[in-house]
Amino acid sequence: MIIDCLLTLGQKHQVSSVAFSPDGRQLASGSLNSSTLRLWDTATGQCIATLEGHMMRVNSVAFSPDGRQLASGSNDCTLRLWDTATGQCTATLKPRPGGRKAEGHTEAVRSVAFSSDGRQLSSGSWDSTLRLWDAATGQCTATLK
Repeated sequence: MIIDCLLTLGQKHQVSSVAFSPDGRQLASGSLNSSTLRLWDTATGQCIATLEGHMMRVNSVAFSPDGRQLASGSNDCTLRLWDTATGQCTATLKPRPGGRKAEGHTEAVRSVAFSSDGRQLSSGSWDSTLRLWDAATGQCTATLK
């Protein structure tokens, strides 16, 4: 079987992660060489938004089941939640400052995924933990080691 390439998108940096929106109209991409994410229109191939906020490369991206949110994980030890309509960061899930018990990951976040109902977000890290988060409040609900 031969598969034809339908569209090549103009990503300027090495691509580390991609995810389709639930309706297939958008594609999110994260980059190894940049701290940004990009949202693409799959019909036109045009970049429709560049999301800025991470301090280091983006390792993983995932859309919520309703497509209204995008989650991203980065080498900066954070997860970010983004509003896909506005491109604004709505939450940053990270370790607590000042030496208090860490709620977030202490090393790079390598993977993110939403639950099928969109209420929970999971993240995996080089710190050897899997964390579960309440997607509405941003609170860590469980840490699995």
